[in-house]
Order: sequence, then C-alpha cells, then structure tokens
Amino acid sequence: MAIRRRYLVAGAVFVTVYGCAAASAETMESSLAQAYQSNPQLNAQRASVRSTDEFVPQALSGYRPRVAVTASAGYQYGNEYETVPGGPTTIFSGAQKPRSVGATVSQTLFNGYQTANRTRAAEGQVSAAREGLRVLEQTVLLTAATVYMDYLRDSAILEVNRSNVRVLEQTLAQTRERYKVGDVTRTDVAQSGAQLAAGRTQLQTAESNLTTTRANFRRIIGSDPQNLLPASPVDRLLPKTLSDATNIGVTENPNVTAAMFGIDVSFLQVKLNEGALFPTVTVQASVQQSYEPALTIDRQFNAAAIAQVSVPIYQGGGEYALIRQSKETLAQQRLALEQVRDQVRANVVSTWGQLLAGKSQVKSAQEQVSESETALNGVRDEARVGQRTTLDVLNAQQALVNARVALVTAQHDRVVASYAVLSAVGRLSPSVLALNTAVYDPSVHYHQVRDSWGGVRTPDGK
Repeated sequence: MAIRRRYLVAGAVFVTVYGCAAASAETMESSLAQAYQSNPQLNAQRASVRSTDEFVPQALSGYRPRVAVTASAGYQYGNEYETVPGGPTTIFSGAQKPRSVGATVSQTLFNGYQTANRTRAAEGQVSAAREGLRVLEQTVLLTAATVYMDYLRDSAILEVNRSNVRVLEQTLAQTRERYKVGDVTRTDVAQSGAQLAAGRTQLQTAESNLTTTRANFRRIIGSDPQNLLPASPVDRLLPKTLSDATNIGVTENPNVTAAMFGIDVSFLQVKLNEGALFPTVTVQASVQQSYEPALTIDRQFNAAAIAQVSVPIYQGGGEYALIRQSKETLAQQRLALEQVRDQVRANVVSTWGQLLAGKSQVKSAQEQVSESETALNGVRDEARVGQRTTLDVLNAQQALVNARVALVTAQHDRVVASYAVLSAVGRLSPSVLALNTAVYDPSVHYHQVRDSWGGVRTPDGK
C-alpha cells in the first residue's frame, strides 16, 4: 500500500496544488520571472534593441547644422625679386609664421525629403526590433516553462522507476523463497531476476535524463532546480475557441507585427532612394582670421555666406537602379508577411490540436493507471492460488509502470501545450502571466537617446 501511495504522488505531481510549501521551493511563475530577468540570450537581444535605437538620432542629425573649426600654424621663408637691367633686385626677403583660425557652419535646407524619410525608416526599424525582442521573450518563456515541466516529469519518472525497482527486489526475494519450498520453478526465479535487471536499467536511464534536464534548467533559467512545486495549465489565459485563437494570432503575434514594420521600412526606403532625384539646397557661412599669410600682409580677415542649389540631371543611372531594387524589396516584404501569417495560423492550429489531445491523453492515462492497478492486484491474488504465473505478475507490474510513466508524460505535455498556444497567439509575456518581476520597457532607452545632440556615454553610464 505504501508503494501504491508513492506512485499516486508521482503520477499526480503536475496537477496537485499544495496549500503550503517550504520557503526554498520554486514555482513555475518564479522560475519564469528569473529566466525573464537573467537569461543571457534575452539580455543580449535587449542590448541589440538599444543599439537599434541609435539609428533614429543618426537620421535626425540630417536636420541639424554642421560646424567645423579649423586652425593652422607654420613657418616659411621666402624672397621676392624684381628683374631689372643689370640683374635681379631683391624686393622682399625674410621669414614669417603664418597662422589662421576659422569656423564653417553648413545647413541643409532641402534634400528631397531624404532626412524625413530616413528618420521614419529608422523609427520603423526600432519598432521591428522591439517586436523581435517580443519574439525572443516568448521563446525564452516557453523554453523555461518546458524545461520546468521537463524536470518535474523526469523527477516523477525517476521516482516511479525507483519504486518499481523496490517492488521487483521484493518480488525476486519472494520468488526465491517460494522456489526453496518448491512452489515455483527455477524459470520463475530467472524471470524475476531478468525483470529486476531491466528495471534497474530503466532507473539508470531515468537518472541520466534527470541529470541532463537539470543542466538545461540551469542554462535556461539561471539556477539549479530546488524543490519545484507542481504547475498548472494556463487555460484561463487562452482564447475560448480555435477561431478566436487564429484571429488573435494573425494580428498580435510578434512575428506578424515585425513583418508589418518591415514593410513600412521597405516603403520608406523607396521614398529615400527617390529623394536622390530631387534638388539639394544648402547654405554655408564661414569666417577666417589669418596672421602673416604673406610677406607683405600682416593680418587678414575673411567672411562668406553662400547658398547652393544642386540639381541632379544624370548620374550614370545608378539611382534609378536603386529605386527599382527597393520596389522589388518592398514587394518581397509584402509576400513575406503573407507567408508569416500562414505560418502563424498553422502554428496556432497545431498547438491547439496538441492541447486538445493532451487533455484527452491525461484522461486516458488516468484510466489506464486505474485499470492497471486493478489488474495487478487481481493477478497477484490469482498467483497466490496458482491461477497465474510469476511472469504474469511481472508483466502486470511492468504494465502499471508504463501507465504511470504515460500519465506523467501526458500531464507534462498538457501543461506545455497550454503555454505553446499562448505563445502561438502572441500573448506569452510577463504581464499576461502576471509574473512578479519588473517588465523591461524598451521605450525608456529610446526616449533617452532620441533627441540627444551629443555625448558618447550611454544612458546607463558606460
């Protein structure tokens, strides 16, 4: 009876909710929050988004003036002669130290709307990068939820196999005692020993699988698993029907929204390349103060203000090729969006089917365990009165072990499938899951650097 109770605990580990737990126990939510904060791949992607933010101030620099200051100093020696009858006559001779300082300010007034389009394109790149970050956030959270359930599953399977080995050891000992008194044959003893050896092999495999899962847990979540509590499906957060899930997925999934921003960027790239056909208007002002620029000049000051209009007539045809190329890229992005939507729709349907199958599998596995327990008890009773052989008992015991493992696996798949559906529709996020963690907001860094006119230090002080 004690062994049977242990099996029940192992089999129900994924659906039981404990009223209290040890202070060191971990929950699914706390593990997901830890992965969200510490996963190195996710943090690297956040840094990539911050890098993309800098495209916007780079584009905005086209609106701003350009200022340059020049200074020069040197030494020179010279003679000036005048040729007259009777030979050259020196007019000037000597050394000088020419020095000058000046400043130039230039401002573009019109460049075919290239600066405006470049700025909007950069903003589109930032939006696409944020959606890419959402994609990775969902991937990391789904992977973390999966490895959490993997550890629970492998721990439960290990306990099932340990209990199985203890039962088989007892069975072998009882068979040997019965062999001594002549109730069974040597064949029965051999069958019990063989089944025990197989059970020990399964136990070693389960231990190896758990070791691998523990390593993956640390890699993804950032710490070793400690007293993991059971986890429940997130069905309460899912759409009610497959139709609702599909409609949400093709509009909210970050892969779709990233593709949509990609179209915007490609469209603006067309406009940016078309700007090369427009005239360019610039103004420039400069001042320069020079000292000893020539042997006969002690000081000189110059100031100028120039307006320039440049109208492109023909530049070899390269600009037209760029325009045609960017239009084809735009068409490609639009077709890619449809492809992404089709893929998202297929993923939603697939994960939804896995979720429904998981629910049915859990119910079937529970019935299988119940019937296998009844069958094992019946076979044992019949074996005591000689109506069943030792092999029948061993087969019934193995059938129960297989049923327990199937139930544990089905409960694992049931929980993972619910998280997979949430990811497929684009709603697997810390805010939706209500995780106890600060949500990373990429717009904070964006607004910190967008209107920056200078400086080399990043907002975090690096």
